[in-house]
Amino acid sequence: MLSRVAASLYWLSRYVERSDGMLRMLKINYASSQDAVKAFTWEPVIRIYSGPEEEGTEALDNNSRAVLKYMVLGKNNSNSVLNIITLARENARSVQEHITKDLWQCLNGYYHTMIDPKLERSLQREDPISVLNVLIREVMLYYGTVEITMERGEGRSFMNIGKYLERAIQSVDILDSKFGSLDENPDLLTDTTYWKYLLLSLGGYELYLKTYPEGFEAENVLEQVVFNNDFPRAVIYSVNNIQRYFDRLKNNSNTEDFREMSFQIGRLQSRIKYSSVKSIRQEGLHTFLSQIRGELYGISNSLNEHYFANS
Repeated sequence: MLSRVAASLYWLSRYVERSDGMLRMLKINYASSQDAVKAFTWEPVIRIYSGPEEEGTEALDNNSRAVLKYMVLGKNNSNSVLNIITLARENARSVQEHITKDLWQCLNGYYHTMIDPKLERSLQREDPISVLNVLIREVMLYYGTVEITMERGEGRSFMNIGKYLERAIQSVDILDSKFGSLDENPDLLTDTTYWKYLLLSLGGYELYLKTYPEGFEAENVLEQVVFNNDFPRAVIYSVNNIQRYFDRLKNNSNTEDFREMSFQIGRLQSRIKYSSVKSIRQEGLHTFLSQIRGELYGISNSLNEHYFANS
């Protein structure tokens, strides 16, 4: 497979996964902003998904509707859902011969839903959660179409590596942000609503209730989001799948590059697998998550160097 094609499939998948994480986070945080009896802030969400360097974030002034417009449809926000789905579509268009017609039509439909003028009006005047649900369903339709139509070859392996790499980075960023807020407001440690919304934003609320029926505790939340092999958005689940799909790329022409990257991914797997909530507490959660994030970006950089011709 040409490196250009591999890179486009990889980034197509990363962009769609990023849009999914953003939409779910925005949906849950909007609900939280309506329910909150204490001071609510959008700052952590904006920091995770757009970065403090983005212009215009100061003017949002914690206005939920303004934040949603900026994060979903903001043309000046390089990481808005609109802009990243535009990039996903451009990547898909450049490799149409390597994806199924159904998948192209599905992604094209997602894009046209995003640019429909009715979406902005609905986001500003109607219930935003209903609008966000429409977009989340577009992502779910995309993933279902990938699953039942895409050939199980190199292309799909690159797509899944991109998906799980993006997912792991998002889970790490969300944990780092949410647990970091405890330093400024220790009362959140015993705030069950705070942990409930964190789990809802990652789609892990129902699993948590089944696994830990005794109630919400910060350490149990950390354990599920980092170490639970049955939780699709757990960091270890994503890293295991990065290794699984990377193993399928081995061939006789890339032995040295493959071995180097396989070691890199395996080292990250071991780092997580042989850690525990207790060891993380001793090390410091922020330090641990920063190292995991650095390893994930290192894998991304190595893919760029060895497989994507520095695209």
